[in-house]
Amino acid sequence: MYQNSTWSLILFVVFFISHHFAHSQNQKYIPLAKVLDDISEKHNVFFTYNPLSIKIITVDATPFKDLSLNKSLSLLQKTTPYTIDYLGNNYYVLYISNSKELGLINNNLPKDSILTSTKNTTTKQYKNIVRGVVLDQFYQPIQKTNVIEEYTQNGTITRNDGTFELELFGNNPLVFSHIGYETQIISPNSSFLKVVLKSGVQLDEVLIVGSRNKKRKNIDSPVATDVIDVKNIKNKSEFLGLNQFIQNEIPSFNATKQSGSDGADHIVPATYRGLGPDQTLVLINGKRRHQTSLINLYGTRGRGNSGTDLNAIPTAAIKKIEILKDGAAAQYGSDAIAGVINIVLNDTSDETNVNSTFGFFNAGNNTNSKRKGIDGLTYKIDVNHGAAINKNGFINFSGEFLSKGYTFRRGTVVRENYGDAAIMGSSLFLNTEIPISKNINAYGNAGYNYKNTKAYAFTRPANSERNVLAIYPDGFNPLITSNISDKSLSLGIKGNIKKWQIDFSNTYGNNYFHYFIKETLNATLLENSPNEFDAGGHSLSQNTTNIDFSKYFPSILKGLNIATGLENRIENYKIFAGEEASYASYDINGNIVTSNTPSNLIPTFNGNIRPGGSQGFPGYAPINEVDRTRTSFSVYLDAEIDFTKKWLLATALRYENYSDFGSTLNSKIASRYRISPKANLRFSLSTGFRAPSLAQIYYNLMFTNYIGNTPVESLLIANNNPLTKQFGIEKLKEEKAVNYSLGINYKATKNFQFSIDSYYIFIKDRIILSGNFDATNLNSNAQNVQFFANGVSTATYGIDFRSSWFKQFSNASISASFSGNFNRMDITSINNKGLDRETFFGIREQYFLRASAPEYKLILNTIFTKGKFSWSNTFTKYSSVELIDWQIQQPLSNFNNSSEERFRASLDKYAPKLTLDTHLTYRFNKKIHFHLGVNNIFNSYPTEQGNNTDGGGIWDAVQMGTNGAFYYTKIATNF
Repeated sequence: MYQNSTWSLILFVVFFISHHFAHSQNQKYIPLAKVLDDISEKHNVFFTYNPLSIKIITVDATPFKDLSLNKSLSLLQKTTPYTIDYLGNNYYVLYISNSKELGLINNNLPKDSILTSTKNTTTKQYKNIVRGVVLDQFYQPIQKTNVIEEYTQNGTITRNDGTFELELFGNNPLVFSHIGYETQIISPNSSFLKVVLKSGVQLDEVLIVGSRNKKRKNIDSPVATDVIDVKNIKNKSEFLGLNQFIQNEIPSFNATKQSGSDGADHIVPATYRGLGPDQTLVLINGKRRHQTSLINLYGTRGRGNSGTDLNAIPTAAIKKIEILKDGAAAQYGSDAIAGVINIVLNDTSDETNVNSTFGFFNAGNNTNSKRKGIDGLTYKIDVNHGAAINKNGFINFSGEFLSKGYTFRRGTVVRENYGDAAIMGSSLFLNTEIPISKNINAYGNAGYNYKNTKAYAFTRPANSERNVLAIYPDGFNPLITSNISDKSLSLGIKGNIKKWQIDFSNTYGNNYFHYFIKETLNATLLENSPNEFDAGGHSLSQNTTNIDFSKYFPSILKGLNIATGLENRIENYKIFAGEEASYASYDINGNIVTSNTPSNLIPTFNGNIRPGGSQGFPGYAPINEVDRTRTSFSVYLDAEIDFTKKWLLATALRYENYSDFGSTLNSKIASRYRISPKANLRFSLSTGFRAPSLAQIYYNLMFTNYIGNTPVESLLIANNNPLTKQFGIEKLKEEKAVNYSLGINYKATKNFQFSIDSYYIFIKDRIILSGNFDATNLNSNAQNVQFFANGVSTATYGIDFRSSWFKQFSNASISASFSGNFNRMDITSINNKGLDRETFFGIREQYFLRASAPEYKLILNTIFTKGKFSWSNTFTKYSSVELIDWQIQQPLSNFNNSSEERFRASLDKYAPKLTLDTHLTYRFNKKIHFHLGVNNIFNSYPTEQGNNTDGGGIWDAVQMGTNGAFYYTKIATNF
C-alpha cells in the first residue's frame, strides 16, 4: 500500500511539473479554480474542493467553452488528478481518488501526521487515521466543525473546505458537532467519511442545559428548550445588549429599559414568564453566574428584586444561548423557578471577527425644540479572536466598547429630563480549553465589564426647600451617575475516567456598584454646598465550587444516564458609605444636625425644613453599612432512562442547606413519549425554591420617593432591623414553587416543525417590597417606612409556541419563524399579617406585579436571501398593559368622594402595539459584510398617559419602551 501511494505521489509530481511547463509555454492554461468558477456560472452548479491543493493546478480552458456539463466533468477527470462525485442538489466534490492516504486533500499536514516509524523496527506502518469531509444539507462545506473521538478528549476541527483528519486512540465512534447543526455520532468504517449535518429547522442539537446526558438531543428532551445562535441573530438584526437579543427572540422574555428608577436606569431588570428577575437562573458555560448587588425599588418590573446583568456579557463573546423553559431548582438550585438561561461562550480557534456599529434614535417625540431630531447617538465596536493552543486546545478573546448618549422624551412637570441613561462601557472576556492528557482537559473563562452610566433624576423646582436659589436660580435636574463593574473567573478540569465524566470547577463573580451624584446640592449647606457627591454604593460577591459525575450505561434498557454532584457556595454582600455631605443634614452653622440641635438652627425654606443629603439620590451613611456573608451546601442526584425507543423518564432530587434560613429538598420528574417518528409528547412536574437574596435581607436606606408630584422622605428598613418586628414582619424565608408543564414537538417535514408547551407555576411566599407606612412614630426624619416581606403568593400559567419553516431554491432561500407567549398571573393571597392590606400591598402594587406578566407577545420573523443580499423583517405584537398611577393616593374629595371614579382616573391603559424591525445585509465577499437597518421603523410608542406615572414621563416602562425608532449601520469583517 505504501509503495502504491509513493508511486501515486511520484506520478502526481511528474504530472504537476509537466503541466506547469506546458502552461509556461502556452497562455491558454489557466488555474483550475477559475475553470470551475466558469463552469459553475455557466451551468448553475457548485463545486466543493480543497483550495490549498487546487490552486496549484492549471488546465487548458479552451475545450470547456462549448462543452455540456457532463462532457466538461468528464474532461476534468481526464486532464486532472481529481475524481468528481455528485453530492446532490447541484453540488460536486473534487478529490484525489488514488491518493487518499497521501493526497493533496491533506497536503498541508506535516508528513509525520500520516506516516510514523514503530520502535525497534525498520518497517513503516500506518496509525489509525480517519479522514473525511463535513457538509451541510446543501452540500456546502462546514468549517470549524468539532470532530471528537467519543469517550476521549481527542479531537480536531474541520478546515475551511470542510475536510479533516484525526488519529484515533481506539476503535471509538466520532462525534461531529457545530453550532446551528445537528450533532451526529458515526462509527468510522472507511478511511474517508462524507458527513452531512442538518441545519436550520432540521436542527437537532445536543443539550448542554437541562440534561446532564451528553447524548440527549433537543428534540428528545422531556422539557422545552430554545437555542439562540447569536451569529444568526447578528445577521438579521442589531441590538446593543444581550437583553435585547433575547427579548426579540423569546416572546416570554421581557426587558424594557426603566427611566426615573434610580439604579434600574443603569442595570436593566429582565423577567421570564412574568416572574421576578431573580427567579431565572443564569449560567455561563453551565456554571452559575453572579447576580447584581442592586435591588430594584421602582419601575414596572423587578420591584423588590435583584437579577443578573445580562448586558455585562458582550455579545461578541457568545456562541449561543440555551434557554430551559421549565423549573429546574432540583437540578441547579436556587433561582431556577422560572427557568434557566445558559450562555455558551465562543470557542473558535483560528478566526478574527470585528463588528462596528453606528446608530441613533428618532427624537421627534419631545416637547423640547432643542432636542428634536435625533439623540442617543450610539457607537459600538466588538472584536473576537480565537487561537489554537497545542493540539485541540484553544483560547478565545472578546472585547467590546459601547458609547450611547442620552435619549430625551416628553416629560412632565416633575421630570423635565425624561429618557434613557447615557452609557460608556467596555468589556473583556476570555474562554479557553487545553488538553492536558488524552482524557483530561483544563478549561476556564474570565470576564470583566466596566460601565459609567448617567441618568437624570426628578426635577427640583426653583422655589423649593430642595433647591438653593443662589446656586440654581431656575431649579435643577440632578444627575445620577454610577461606576459599575462585573468581574468573573471560572477554572476547572474535566475528563473521562473509566467512562465516568468528571468535572471539577470553581467560579467566582463580583458586582460592584458605586454612585456619584452630580449637578446637584445638599440643600442644608445652602450656598456653601458642593454640586457633586460620592454617595457610596454596594457590592455582591459569589464563589461557587462544584464537582459533578456522570456516566452513560448503553446496555441498561435503551440507555441510562446517572449524574450526581456537590456544590458549595459562599456569598458576601456589602453596603459602603459615601462622603459625609452626601447623607448628612447640617444646621445653619455647618454642624451636623442631631436630636439635640435647636430647631431655630435647622435650615428652612418658606417654613419647610430643608432635607439633607445629595438631591437625586442620598448617600449611604455609616449606619447603613453592611458586610454580611452566608454559605450554602447542596447535593443532587439525577437520572435519565430510556425504557424503550419511545419512552424516556428523567428524575432529579436536590438537597440544599443555607446558613441563614435552613434547608430545602426539591424534586423533579419529567417524561417524553414519542407518539410517532415525527412527534414527541413531553411532561414535567417539579418543586423549586428561591433563597432570599442578601440584599433583600440587609438593604436599608433613607431616600426621596416621589408620590405623585410630591417628594416624600422614605426609610427602607432591613429585614433584620428590630423595627420590622413592630410591624409583625417575620424573618425572610425561601420562596417555594411548584411547576407543571405539558407540551408537544412535531417535525412535520424536513423544512417545517413546531412546538407548543403549556405551563403552570405556583409560588408561595414571594418576597415583595411593601407600600409606604406612616413613620412619624419611629423617631426618624422619614415620613414613610418600607420593608421586604414574604408578602404574596401567585399562580402563573400560560402557553409558549414556536414554528419554523425553511425553503431552499437554486440560488436563494426563504425562512420564517412564528413564536408567541400567552401568559396570566393571579395573586392568590396577600400575607399582610394584620397590617392594612391596601398599604401593605395595595392595588397599585398589585397592578405593577401583574404588569410583569403581559397577556401575550407574538413574534414573526422572515428572512429572504439571494446571492450576496439578504433581507430580514421582524414583526412584534405586544399585548395591552394596565397600571395604576399616583392618583390612587389622592383624596377622594378630588373625585366627588367616589372610589370608583378615583380608580378609573388612576387606571393607565396601554393599548396593544405592533413594531417592525427591518435589516438589510450585503456581502461584498466572505470577509466583509455591510448591514443597514431600523428597529421599530414605524416609530411606535406606548399609549400616552397623564402626569402621574411612576417614571415621571408620559409613559411607564412598558411594551417596546419609549425610545422610538433606532437607525443603524454595521460593518462586519472576519479574517
